[in-house]
Amino acid sequence: MPALVRHAGVWEGTYRTVTTDGVEVDRHASRIEVSFPDDGPYAYVQKNRFTWPDGRRVEAEHPGVYRDGRLWWDTGLIQGHAWQGDERTCILTWERTDTPGAHLYELIVLAPDGRTRARTWHWFRDGECYQRTLIDEGRIA
Repeated sequence: MPALVRHAGVWEGTYRTVTTDGVEVDRHASRIEVSFPDDGPYAYVQKNRFTWPDGRRVEAEHPGVYRDGRLWWDTGLIQGHAWQGDERTCILTWERTDTPGAHLYELIVLAPDGRTRARTWHWFRDGECYQRTLIDEGRIA
């Protein structure tokens, strides 16, 4: 998955979640660290740090394994997998244990120069999209 390997590094940005009517329901800052360890049980490790304007912080680590041409996660919080669309896009489908009944589809598009990326999460429940998370990030390291 060469497109995914190009995401190695540290990214900072903003997550904005909006309803299908365009009403913003959440906004927070992010710092995402992506690595591909040379050894150990995981092919991929992502560390997330989210900060809200009111001071709340959430940190999580999401290790993944590579098998059958895809990257797979099962971390207790998220369960799903990713695959490469083309040389600049990755596609994910996953579920979150803290949001029962929701299923997410994510598209990640890396800029040609690799310095920025745009991500979208499409949240579905009972077959209907009910919100989207729009993520704009820049590589800082």
